[in-house]
Amino acid sequence: MKAILTVQNAVSGFVVTWWTPIFVGIFFAIVVYALWPRNRAMFDAASRLPLRED
Repeated sequence: MKAILTVQNAVSGFVVTWWTPIFVGIFFAIVVYALWPRNRAMFDAASRLPLRED
């Protein structure tokens, strides 16, 4: 059976080839940023905001 190149196949190949690794990299960068020790105080303060009484 002969493979037919369609727009859907081309777009799917592009997404899998380029965007998936880019988004995985962005995800890991966000996780590293959130877990970086220097940012701990800022995130701890932000986590207490809903419980703060004005």
